[in-house]
Amino acid sequence: IFMSNSVTPAVDSAQSDATAHEPVQPTIASAFADRKALIGFVTAGDPTLDTTRQLVIGMAEAGCDLVELGIPFSDPVAEGPVIQEASLRSLQGGTTLDGIFDMVAQLRETCSVPLVFMGYMNPVLHYGMDRFFARCRDLGVAGIIVADVPYEERDEVADVAARYGVDFISMLAPTSDERIERVATGARGFLYLVSSLGVTGMRSEITTDIPAIVGKIREVTDIPVAVGFGISSPQQAHAMAHASGGAIVGSAIVRLIAEYGENAVEPVKEFVASLRAAIDEGLA
Repeated sequence: IFMSNSVTPAVDSAQSDATAHEPVQPTIASAFADRKALIGFVTAGDPTLDTTRQLVIGMAEAGCDLVELGIPFSDPVAEGPVIQEASLRSLQGGTTLDGIFDMVAQLRETCSVPLVFMGYMNPVLHYGMDRFFARCRDLGVAGIIVADVPYEERDEVADVAARYGVDFISMLAPTSDERIERVATGARGFLYLVSSLGVTGMRSEITTDIPAIVGKIREVTDIPVAVGFGISSPQQAHAMAHASGGAIVGSAIVRLIAEYGENAVEPVKEFVASLRAAIDEGLA
């Protein structure tokens, strides 16, 4: 199974004026401006695209400062079972990139929360990079995280994204001590600090010395830093957000969606509200 869309030329007449369109675009910086950021993740199309739209609205209302929309892919090598299964459910339901963009267009009628796509290179290449990033620009998708593009190969994607005002967001692993300066100084939007080795998923304990890594990042850049991979409780969200600039919560939200399906909006809102309260007020 893979995401299917017809291949189109890299640039068409609607895309050649990449700098001519200047829609109102919620910025990544705004997510970190006033408080420790809470970033939530959902897989687009799990269980339906309309449910995804409702979930994003609910998460923003409950306290998410930015939402990552996962682009479903058949071989999500950085994901654990929870998000792998969400991708499979979405693809089996017929989700395509065009459908995701149409959903975002509907979402933008009522919700201005900053959005970032998270996914893998294959669907973007299949769609056409210029076409993809032009639609991101026009719909106010502020950034993209591509889990299977190593830092050394980022430029061919990041340069196209930048032409359309979309930030290519770098990921930094906890074993990347000697690479911190190189990755951090070239980062755009925010720096995604991976809390633990391995794939995404809920962890009972995060043992990485996040404050030490953030300290090294701060020696070379003031770009916002958010910690992800493994955060599953309000207590962990509080600790990681206060050690950095924000906490990213994915699998714990996606697990609720798997449990409640199209009725997941209220349970997810309650969980997000508990994360927000912990980050703002102390341990829950």
